[in-house]
Amino acid sequence: MSVKIFVNLPVADLAKSIEFFGTLGFKHNPEFTDENATCIVFGDTVYAMLLTKPYFKTFVTDREIVDSDKAVEAILALGVDSRAEVDEIVDKALAAGARSSKEPQDHGFMYSRGFADLDGHLWELFWMDESAQG
Repeated sequence: MSVKIFVNLPVADLAKSIEFFGTLGFKHNPEFTDENATCIVFGDTVYAMLLTKPYFKTFVTDREIVDSDKAVEAILALGVDSRAEVDEIVDKALAAGARSSKEPQDHGFMYSRGFADLDGHLWELFWMDESAQG
């Protein structure tokens, strides 16, 4: 079975969000982009659909959008190829307006750092030495 994941996230300013993730090195798919949404491509099977808040509301029934300043809905973790890549992406995110969400965690075989993006969504970048997994 082949599985892809498309995480849907509400954003306040679609253009700023596209620019933010582009600064981190991630492309958006213009085929899935209009004034309401874009598709950020993280890899061959991992995507985030960034949706303007009014458009996002059409995807849910009667629930409110989580206020990311007050609550956490999820932490989105992306595995990358090296510790240096973790630092590079998180440093770019912070320089582009993100906020650090936790101190770096170094467990030897695994290293991670996190940030809250422009809309307060929590992201964790991590590297894991898979050879240490016995």
